[in-house]
Amino acid sequence: MEQEWKQSLYVYVDQENKGRVAPAIMPVHHSVKDSRFLKAHGERSRRLAEWYDRRGITPLRGETGVRTLRTVRQSSGEVVADVALHSAFYYEKGGITHREDKIESERLTFVRTGKNWEIVNIERSVPERNLLRRAAETEPALRMSKWGEVLPAPRPSQPLLSRKVQRSISGAKEVRYRREEAAAYADRWWKDGNPEFEVFEVDCTNYVSQCLFAGGAPINYTGKRETGWWYKGYNGAQEWWSFSWAVSDSLERYLSGHRSSGLRAEAMERPDQLSLGDIIQYDWDGNGHYQHSTIVTAFDAEGMPLVNARTVSSRHRYWDYRDSYAWTDRTAYRFFHIDDYL
Repeated sequence: MEQEWKQSLYVYVDQENKGRVAPAIMPVHHSVKDSRFLKAHGERSRRLAEWYDRRGITPLRGETGVRTLRTVRQSSGEVVADVALHSAFYYEKGGITHREDKIESERLTFVRTGKNWEIVNIERSVPERNLLRRAAETEPALRMSKWGEVLPAPRPSQPLLSRKVQRSISGAKEVRYRREEAAAYADRWWKDGNPEFEVFEVDCTNYVSQCLFAGGAPINYTGKRETGWWYKGYNGAQEWWSFSWAVSDSLERYLSGHRSSGLRAEAMERPDQLSLGDIIQYDWDGNGHYQHSTIVTAFDAEGMPLVNARTVSSRHRYWDYRDSYAWTDRTAYRFFHIDDYL
């Protein structure tokens, strides 16, 4: 039975892959009977085609693999499964071939109809829109999966304010921000996450902070969660990190602040003013609250930033995120150029 419903899954993934490369040609999802999805998919395909044209890119090919994360429910006539889709998208711009990667999660409901299996519901996780809950930052709380299910409590880890970190605390001699090392770290850990750090349900800002630290940004350890920029890990069940380390909105405020030493940044007006290792933050609703953070890791042939992120793990993704399910026409951006010397 498993092979039967998985054949329907593979057909669906193949159609999604083709639709990413040629969005103007509407793929026929024979196995999908979710009318809500089909309507949204049509609108998204038109938006992607316009986006490609505006960027002046030529799609070349896509490679999409699927992995079943777990089977939530299974019977002789119905299967509910969580899957991860890893897509590699190749395109040409200015005579240069670019590749971007992203990993997205979906929950699919399959129903048997005669000898075939149909997908009757597609539920897409959009964790880029989620905020890390601040209630969990002061005392232990239930950790929830992207599907709203309770996760087990994290295993205690050794606090990470080691001698290596102590040498990077603000107040030491001014250091150069090593942009290439920040970008190299981002490319090394975009997919799986560095096991020396806690992986959060909403992990984008924790990941970006790690990249900044790998580039030499000095820790500003205050011991107070609402001040400084620091990380220690878990002490028992208690989290030890500043809001600015792991919460996008708090990092935006920290980078917007003025200080004479340590991690400092200048807000820029345009994305093409950014350099390798700089930061872009996203306010999907345009209400002044930033929900997502990325780091610049490359540039396209026109000199526009390509970024890495986690939560929805992404590598060398075009900076404006118009292909994200979180994006809206109200989306606002903050472009931060990290100072060369910190």
